[in-house]
Amino acid sequence: MKRFDPVVAAKQFIDKHFPNCQGALLAGSVVRGEATETSDLDIVIFDKRLTSSYRESMFDFGWAIEVFAHNLTSYKYFIQMDCKAAKPSMPRMISEGSILRDEGILESIKKEAKDILEKGPEIWSEEIVSTKRYFITDALDDFLGSNNRAEEIFIANTLADLVHEFVLRTNRQWIGSSKWIIRALNQYDEKFTEEFVEAFNVFYITGEKNKVVELVDKVLEPYGGRLFEGFSLGKGKDNP
Repeated sequence: MKRFDPVVAAKQFIDKHFPNCQGALLAGSVVRGEATETSDLDIVIFDKRLTSSYRESMFDFGWAIEVFAHNLTSYKYFIQMDCKAAKPSMPRMISEGSILRDEGILESIKKEAKDILEKGPEIWSEEIVSTKRYFITDALDDFLGSNNRAEEIFIANTLADLVHEFVLRTNRQWIGSSKWIIRALNQYDEKFTEEFVEAFNVFYITGEKNKVVELVDKVLEPYGGRLFEGFSLGKGKDNP
């Protein structure tokens, strides 16, 4: 099937499937200029007739299409959930989205999303920072102590995720998952991201752990370094 221009395809998709919607946005990699052969069209719909939000995937006009359909208030719940997880998928789609249709509702919605992105996630408490230091230390100890290559690979995966989260959240930045781990790190600090990628890449290629260990210690050092002795979770007056 012929693959239409992404904007043309998105507009025709709206005309075909959501002709009476009040607003529609085209988001994702095609809008950012990062599309690949496997990229799809992310289309956000705002339709006051919908009783609840839903997500649907389909092929049309030569494209894989992901539809995120909302009424004029239901999208707020997903923004709240994204903010709680510090992974702003919905705010990002709305903020960066290219307008396909608008009956006067999208200016305020896009401003809301942009303000949320600029504000960043909630600041971590000292207790959360300590807890995250402990779990990073625990994973690092497992990493250093393991002689099983298969286990080491997946411990390294866990460390990479924990370290990326720690660096970004302690600096009140949004985090990511999958490809968005690197994108989120790059948005914060490109130089650190290069060090991060190099450290794990060396380990995956050669099995050498030193660069990963040095990276983890560098990240933890401003917050007191590795944490094991004295860490406590859930102990209170009722648990002496």
